[in-house]
Amino acid sequence: MRKIVKNIIALSASSALIISFIQNVNAATYQIIDPGAVSNAKYTYAQQQNTSGDMAISGTSVYNFPVQFDYLSDADFDEIRIYALANFQSVHALNDIEDVDALKAGNPTANDLAWAVRWLQNTKGSDIEYQKVGDTIAMTNVGGVTDDYNLWDTYFKDENGINTDLTRSTVDIISGITDGGISYGTATGPYLPGDVFTGSDEVEHVFWLREYGNRGFYSYDQGTQVYQITPIETEYGGGTSAVLDVNEAGVAVGFSSYKLTQGYKELIENETGGCADPDTLINLPFDACVAQARLSSSVAVYHTMAFKAVLDPNGESVVEPLGLLVEPHVDDERSHSSYALAVNANGVVVGYASGWYDESVTSPTVTQAGNYEYAVVYKNGEVIDLTGDHADKGGSRAYDINDAGIAVGHITTVIEGKIVQKFFHVDTTVPTEDIALVYPDDFFSGSDSTVRSINNAGLMVGEGEIEAHNESTQNPRRTAAFVYDMNSEIFSSLNDLIPCSDRLTYDILEARGINDAGMISATAIVKVDRRDAKGALMLDNSGNPLTEDVVRAISLELMPEDGEVCTAEEAGKLIRQGAGFGFGSLFALLSLFGLRRKLMK
Repeated sequence: MRKIVKNIIALSASSALIISFIQNVNAATYQIIDPGAVSNAKYTYAQQQNTSGDMAISGTSVYNFPVQFDYLSDADFDEIRIYALANFQSVHALNDIEDVDALKAGNPTANDLAWAVRWLQNTKGSDIEYQKVGDTIAMTNVGGVTDDYNLWDTYFKDENGINTDLTRSTVDIISGITDGGISYGTATGPYLPGDVFTGSDEVEHVFWLREYGNRGFYSYDQGTQVYQITPIETEYGGGTSAVLDVNEAGVAVGFSSYKLTQGYKELIENETGGCADPDTLINLPFDACVAQARLSSSVAVYHTMAFKAVLDPNGESVVEPLGLLVEPHVDDERSHSSYALAVNANGVVVGYASGWYDESVTSPTVTQAGNYEYAVVYKNGEVIDLTGDHADKGGSRAYDINDAGIAVGHITTVIEGKIVQKFFHVDTTVPTEDIALVYPDDFFSGSDSTVRSINNAGLMVGEGEIEAHNESTQNPRRTAAFVYDMNSEIFSSLNDLIPCSDRLTYDILEARGINDAGMISATAIVKVDRRDAKGALMLDNSGNPLTEDVVRAISLELMPEDGEVCTAEEAGKLIRQGAGFGFGSLFALLSLFGLRRKLMK
């Protein structure tokens, strides 16, 4: 850890962040509205918000995770001890196991609880005989009050059948709330322990199973009544679906499973070693075999397709598949999929879809080369590729579209001989042959950047890298949120557009949304009193609270034109602050990258 910190500090002096501090000593544009910490999770992460300021929020690193110790054996506890011993020196803020007897009794210290959760996540995540850790909760901030948005998680029960704790085995994500109050997103079913199963070896087994995986949902009443979007294909695992955007007319878009992957289907139905093999079923029930196959599968279980649906307040929504970018050879059993991420007021949809490397192919072979997924627009019954010539481009995604038909996203391309990811905007209203991506300047030529959202005024927000060192898992480049005005072609770091005093407190890493009131949904690093795995304050030897950096969902709102001006003296202080801001708690920064991967699957 010390080596990582030294490397980043050495590089920070040449960071583009320093340059941006020097160049921007003007009036603040945005004020930060901070919903504050939540009581049940360490990290919060912004999704979309409507023009009333109602925000969808995700939370992770849940306090007091309900590990079901009664289901663990002495051998399991030995594994936890070995796991902690092998890893504690490289994990920030955790020590070796402190009290093994209390751990076995189900009353661990906060340190030992954290190790038990990590062990379940990292070593038993694909084993159906162990409790599952979802650790992602949905919340909304409505009228300034943040509340949990409970979906399909359920409670464990004690020996008397009384509810104890939510399983926290679900991944629940609210993507947004419309101005009309429709909330939407995706969530999973909970993993629950089944009845004891005794195989031919006379060994008792308990399998942790769930009814279904991802299911898109929507609600007209803030979660009192929640409706699912049932996938087109549900065989062998319940299928998968998601609702990723809804416009004010109640038109939803997302994706749904529509076909089983052939290799997965054959594994399930194989009568020699598969889940249809009678010898397999002697020691493993069919539904447990299917669940194990899905968790351990190295390939996609389902082909997925973008959909559009007019939501029904009574839950009777009908899914309309939007099609694929390519029509594969009839004997091509590889997974070909499409996804819809946003819809505008005119019903025009954008997202991404599997495509051929050679975009001109009309008669594909069985093994036609197609390594990437490309940004697309769905309109007039067509799936239209936005990227043009694929020869010098990699994958791309279109994340949003405004009512004027301007779509935004990112694409992997080659600039000055280097492979980089750059944000773009594109006019989808022009004839297909005239579609051309526009790549505005961002932090610097080698910076990876993306745009997540655009409003009807042509303002777009996203994030980009602000450091130029060679990135690695141990030493990732820092990112900063930005806003870009396509009308004036002005690109600005959001960290330069907030009051000077706030720049010492908030490091805004990314922006997820901007609405037509100009409100920006963002996520920032803030320094807080450190809490352990049970949510209790951690103190030093003198009894003073320790501190750490965490990520927190925030909102940015426009300030009056006579807002605070950052003086040259204050700018100098900020430059010096920039060299060290956030490095003392790199663990929190790395946790954010893990959270991103979870939320963007």
